[in-house]
Amino acid sequence: MVCSAAPVLLLAMTLPLVEPPAVRAFQPGQNQARGGSGPQLDPESGAGELVLVSVYIQLDFSDEPWPVALSQPLTVPAASASSAPVTLTGLNFTTECNVTHDRRSYCACLSGYQWNASICSHRQPCQTTIKHRPCGCLVLSPTEAGYCELLPPVPATLNLDSWLQMPGNTLNLTLLMNQETTDLNWFLWPTGSPSPVLLQAGTCVSLTSSRGQTVLSIVNISHRWAGEYICRFEAQGFRWELHQVVRVPLQATDVTGLPDQLSVSCATSPGFQLSCCIPSTHLGYTASWSPREGGQASVFNKPDSQCFMLAVQHCPTANTTYICELQSPGLSPLRVTVSVTIIQDGDTTCPEDSSIAAWNVTKAGHVAQALCPGDRTGMVKRPCGPDGVWGPIHSNCTDAGLLALLLRAQLLQAGQGWPEEEVSQILAQLQEQVEAVISPSDLLALVATMTVLAKVVADTGTQLNCSALEAVLKTTDKVLGMNSSSLWTLAQRQTPSVGSSLLLAVETLAHSLCPQDQPFSFVLPNVQLQSQLLEPTFPANYRVSFPTQPPLQAWIPRHSLAPLRHNRTNVSITSLVLQELDHLLPSNYGQGLGDSLYATPGLVLAISIMAGGQVFKQGEVIMDFGDTDGSPHCVFWDHDLFQGKGGWSDAGCQVQAASASPTTQCICRHLTAFSILMSGHTVPNNPTLELLSQVGLGASILALLLCLGVYRLVWRFVVQNKVAYLRHSALLNMVLCLLAANACFLGAPLLPAGPRSPLCLAAAFLCHFLYLATFFWMLAQALMLAHQLLFVFHQLSKLRVLSLMVLLGYLCPMGLAGITLGLYLPRGQYLSEGACWLDKKGGALYTFVGPVLAIVGVNGLVLTMAVLKLLRPSLSEGPQVEKRQALLGVIKALLILTPIFGLTWGLGLATLLEEVSIVPHYLFTVLNASQGVFILLFGCLMDKKVQEALRKRFCCSQPPRSTLSLATNETYISEHSKGRSKDAR
Repeated sequence: MVCSAAPVLLLAMTLPLVEPPAVRAFQPGQNQARGGSGPQLDPESGAGELVLVSVYIQLDFSDEPWPVALSQPLTVPAASASSAPVTLTGLNFTTECNVTHDRRSYCACLSGYQWNASICSHRQPCQTTIKHRPCGCLVLSPTEAGYCELLPPVPATLNLDSWLQMPGNTLNLTLLMNQETTDLNWFLWPTGSPSPVLLQAGTCVSLTSSRGQTVLSIVNISHRWAGEYICRFEAQGFRWELHQVVRVPLQATDVTGLPDQLSVSCATSPGFQLSCCIPSTHLGYTASWSPREGGQASVFNKPDSQCFMLAVQHCPTANTTYICELQSPGLSPLRVTVSVTIIQDGDTTCPEDSSIAAWNVTKAGHVAQALCPGDRTGMVKRPCGPDGVWGPIHSNCTDAGLLALLLRAQLLQAGQGWPEEEVSQILAQLQEQVEAVISPSDLLALVATMTVLAKVVADTGTQLNCSALEAVLKTTDKVLGMNSSSLWTLAQRQTPSVGSSLLLAVETLAHSLCPQDQPFSFVLPNVQLQSQLLEPTFPANYRVSFPTQPPLQAWIPRHSLAPLRHNRTNVSITSLVLQELDHLLPSNYGQGLGDSLYATPGLVLAISIMAGGQVFKQGEVIMDFGDTDGSPHCVFWDHDLFQGKGGWSDAGCQVQAASASPTTQCICRHLTAFSILMSGHTVPNNPTLELLSQVGLGASILALLLCLGVYRLVWRFVVQNKVAYLRHSALLNMVLCLLAANACFLGAPLLPAGPRSPLCLAAAFLCHFLYLATFFWMLAQALMLAHQLLFVFHQLSKLRVLSLMVLLGYLCPMGLAGITLGLYLPRGQYLSEGACWLDKKGGALYTFVGPVLAIVGVNGLVLTMAVLKLLRPSLSEGPQVEKRQALLGVIKALLILTPIFGLTWGLGLATLLEEVSIVPHYLFTVLNASQGVFILLFGCLMDKKVQEALRKRFCCSQPPRSTLSLATNETYISEHSKGRSKDAR
């Protein structure tokens, strides 16, 4: 071969020689053109044998023809006098070298020959267009020389069960080896791709090896896995490539009909156009439309798809269903239908409109469709209402560049590509593409791309360089700065967890920085990051601060980092602050936080530790969030809550008041994304409320003690019959329970608070039980009065009624308090934070408020029943006047009890569930602390029997002459003595 670029041609030849066994070296003679370089001769022993030796020679050609001497048998002179001559019987060229003007040689191997793998790995390959030629051409410097060697038989076979794989199946490629192989890699040259891509283990790709074979498996295969598969490896000193072509048919979901339905007014649009599009494939699909009358078919090719068009020039007279049938030899056809509705005279229609897209006249009840404008992918749809009024526009238009990056990231996660290179490339392109985000679909595609890349980085252990991490942070900063009302709100309607996905992706990518690029610091308006590499002998504590408003500080104590020192490896700590992200996270609150709405400080702090390539999640971190209003809750974002949607949780975190400043400090015993929550209706610590509560409780206790003293003086005078005895017994037990509950509640702040304090736990349980008992005794009194009112002639004995009242007044509240303790204590939701009382966030407090309001409701029913009885008396139940007086006594009792207990805890429930001002809190505190005073005044001193007994004891007055006590509902009738005998029984 003569090359016009230079007059020199370098050839490496394989020479079949006939030689005696004594030959060991060879020096070419002068009959070779210009003489050659030293030969490489390695003959086999044996006289008269035909062997192969390789010789490297250099031939200079002029305009003369091919030297005739090279076409004749050559006799090679012996290397020494004792050596016998060697006869050259053949000449085979192995290597062609084109020498350029800079004296560099581009040496390509001829068929059947290849560069040795050791030489190939240290030389630059040629930019050759020869396909599938590993080590087929190398670039040699002027001082280098070499030649291609004869290839041995192929040491392996690549087996494939079928070249045609059905979608959804599993593809298995098996490499059977009869020689030891090294550096084995799999590649796929996809359909329409300019170069092959590396295949690695991913969500779809798996690689398994055993003795003598290696299997490449791809699950859930689709048309994106069609192409030429290449298995590249080294064996016997050479690089080998084996190939198999795989074709995958399309599915019906891969075919898109544009539009899928259409309503046409033949008067305004006599013609219309239909199309069905498919991705590019080598299976050679052809399309046919039916019916085709009045239409003209055509094909429109795009870089990544192919569309088959049907231009209908004459409007059909009736509704027609057009069918696009795609066929490929040996495959089942694919069909797409398009329903065309003809608008008749008198039909209700929506008029033409040009909002966002051009909307033609559309029949009522149908949906008009239009392609997205420009380089955006998707459809814009708009329904036509039954009254002929256009509905809202629904668009799923997404920037084509963003979709391409998302698809590339998804294929990378599936197993196509090299993460070390492609992750950085996609991140850089994503930073440029963020300017194209103008719709919720664009935002969702961008966040989905970052999420997929984060999973790839985590699964493969890929490390990012500074430029790649800067691209992540710049993209995140722009995303967080987008208009939340127009983009984020609409995106969250489609995908509520989009904010949580963004947080997890940025967290994962942020702590994947290469150790060589640390320390690293980066500050943007919405994103701040500080990454530091600690030597094995790191300082006492790790501290970091951020210039936020107020300043944010965090530190990790030395004892939390001490376990990492034993590994003698460098420790990387990454601290990331994301502002505005907490407002974009869903309002999901885990156990212990309840369903309240909380306010956040506007930032999220994420801290992560990498040691030895592993994420270290356990450790104590202390954070100072500055001065906050209200009662803060230290929380972290738990991505596993709410079926993977994420939510705030306070597990492992607690609030600690800073000793040297009024700021809020949080202590958490794990590492993740932290923030603080402030309840929107939490009242700040108010010294006036606390003082008012303590004074009121003290007054209530004194009033209850005075009530007990009064009963000690007048008891035998006020319980002279069954009704009075039961009524005052219930009231006495209410006084005892409320007195003990108030004393316990007043002394609880003196106990050490916290779930691990048994005294605090006992105080909370006793308060819960005693307050419940107070209300259940009130219920017992109301039920007793109702029984006296309804069953005048069917009375139970005093002992039986009292036994039932004791069971209701003590056993029921004891059971409720015990169930609450057993249900909420294991969850850590029993005690309120910083107090010996029930936790309102987890629901424990509602086990007290719920029964209280239920009892108030029962009292209301009794009051209503009493009024109805009063308005519609029954003659069979006794004299009219006496019955009316008895009912007035019941009404008075209920009118006293209901405001005292019902109104108080109605306000208490309002302060828990509603975002209210400070006024209801003051009202609740005053009423709740004054219950003992009300009981003394209205339940005891206002009772006429009590007043008469006190006057008789202190003033020596005569017994009262009235026959009715309104407070006790006691009615004296003419058969009084008979009633007393029944009471005795």
